[in-house]
Amino acid sequence: MAMLASARLLLLTTRSHRVGSVRSLATARSISPTTGAVVQEHSFLSDAEVQHAIDRSARALSDWKASSFAQRGEVLHAAAALLRERSDRLAHLMAVEMGKPVREGGGEVEKCAAHLEYFADNAERMARGEATEVADVRVAYRPLGLIFAIMPWNFPLWQVFRQAGTALAAGNTVLLKHAPNVLGCAEAIQDIFDAAGAPAGVFANLPIHTSQAEQVIAHAAVRAVAFTGSCAAGRKVAALAGTHLKRCLLELGGSDPYVVLEDADVEAAAAACAAGRLLNAGQSCIGAKRFIVVDAVYDEFLRHFSARMDVSPGDPTLPSTKMGPLCTLEARDRVAAQVDASVAAGASVHLGGRKPDGPGAFYPPTILTGVMPGMPAYHEELFGPVAAVIRVGSEAEAIRVANDTPFGLGAAVFTRDLAKGARIAEYELEAGMCFVNDFCKSNSRYPFGGCKDSGVGRECGDHGFKEFCNIKTVYSPQK
Repeated sequence: MAMLASARLLLLTTRSHRVGSVRSLATARSISPTTGAVVQEHSFLSDAEVQHAIDRSARALSDWKASSFAQRGEVLHAAAALLRERSDRLAHLMAVEMGKPVREGGGEVEKCAAHLEYFADNAERMARGEATEVADVRVAYRPLGLIFAIMPWNFPLWQVFRQAGTALAAGNTVLLKHAPNVLGCAEAIQDIFDAAGAPAGVFANLPIHTSQAEQVIAHAAVRAVAFTGSCAAGRKVAALAGTHLKRCLLELGGSDPYVVLEDADVEAAAAACAAGRLLNAGQSCIGAKRFIVVDAVYDEFLRHFSARMDVSPGDPTLPSTKMGPLCTLEARDRVAAQVDASVAAGASVHLGGRKPDGPGAFYPPTILTGVMPGMPAYHEELFGPVAAVIRVGSEAEAIRVANDTPFGLGAAVFTRDLAKGARIAEYELEAGMCFVNDFCKSNSRYPFGGCKDSGVGRECGDHGFKEFCNIKTVYSPQK
């Protein structure tokens, strides 16, 4: 697929061709990662249909941004209620389309509903203007305009509602290009906003081919692009946004380091590390990936960590399943190749590490030890249930290894000395989110995002709200 696709989204069989100057309808097949069966075939919009959708959302902007916070809040609260009402159905849809266990899917639905409620209730406060130190000058926060959201498959509801809920609460309208393997989820999201009373065009799902995304970014009515995906794709999106002078919010990859110090509660640390690694079968940008353990507690940590990681993947539609398949066979094979290359370079397999026979994109929870610089497990993002455990001799070495990465999304440190943990998290770990004695997670109430190659900008919290605002300086003399 074309340049805007995340490397993790290059997975669906598509067809596309042009007739004269108008692109004909193309299709994307949603394939079950559990069985390999085709779930559904979706048609892409033609170029003319894309243009019509953009124009409709641009027209909808005027009334939506002029509406009151209470009116927007009514729509968001109604959408939250519908999410909860349809929770089981939505969790099953995610399980079928991309392999998320229904027990995780239900939690994702609830998180989306709570996010909509939070921004419905807090948008007016967040948009309140501020005085400055200059007399008669204040700062106002006004809607930015039409936002184009390019979203991934791994959290197919949360990623969208996290972005769209915030942007809509601020008075913007939103166009969504979702990943091609979760277009059923995209349709379900559209249905929720429609049923919640969102006016036509305020939120618009665009089932489009990746190559059509440039058409949307280039459109004069589009004022910003919000992208979540790989670093390689993010660079291309940013370049296009820069060419067309559009604001760009990027949430990209990560190789989050988790530092376990000598004075840590080792058993609790191992439990948190395993939870952070196995969530969503390891398919999370902010998932725990590299575990940097001080020598004095290395053996104890590895023992507890191995016990927690020893989970059998299964059918994601069953409530008892703790971990499902990866999203596609290609994604599974890419993770397996990274493991094999790391082993060939000298790493050891402590747990898992072999592709199972049979149908489905399953891969077992895997622990690699002896991971060193030069190995894929050290330098690359492992987008699957693979943990790189690295032994170090001291706290100083642990922090150096943690920061020895181009990524900077999340990080964690485990220690009984909470003051030391806070110091390391705030001043020494190079990441956008640093947690002490827990795995990293997003929340509507505080900013989410990274530094270095992990992205630009923030989502969630007051900072995320203002990413979707025109921060306006207003001079208004009082005399």
